[in-house]
Amino acid sequence: MATSLANRASSSNQTLNFLRYSFNLLRNFSTSSNSAPSSAQTPSATSTPSKKSKRRKKKNLFEVAQFLPNWGLGYHLAKSHWTSVSYEITKINLYKDGRHGKAWGIAYKDGLPVAAAKKISGVHKRCWKYLPGLKNLNQTLVDSPSLTTTEAAAQGEVQSA
Repeated sequence: MATSLANRASSSNQTLNFLRYSFNLLRNFSTSSNSAPSSAQTPSATSTPSKKSKRRKKKNLFEVAQFLPNWGLGYHLAKSHWTSVSYEITKINLYKDGRHGKAWGIAYKDGLPVAAAKKISGVHKRCWKYLPGLKNLNQTLVDSPSLTTTEAAAQGEVQSA
């Protein structure tokens, strides 16, 4: 009886060893093609786990405007794929969550206003960006005196003298 138990144990050990060797062989073949490029890498690169860079989520108009003063009123925003077209924000109507709502603005093309203030379409699409180089044309006209005001000031000085 003891010999029959010993024979069974040895035969089960042989089958386990056979399976173990076959699995190791399969594992070696499957990783050998992947290990060739990693052997060319430096040892420090293989020791650190590689992190996949997360794709940055693009922002809708309200997520861009929330960081601008006064929720972006008077600032130029454009969709990222537009060239030389932008909107100057004139009015924003936010919903409670602060990431959705409605917006109105003046359309600009090549720095010149195209139309009067109208509702901006596509404000919830995630492709908006702030254009820091463009200034409000009304603001630049207020900041820089026009020819008529300088002429009037010169005439006032001449009359007072």
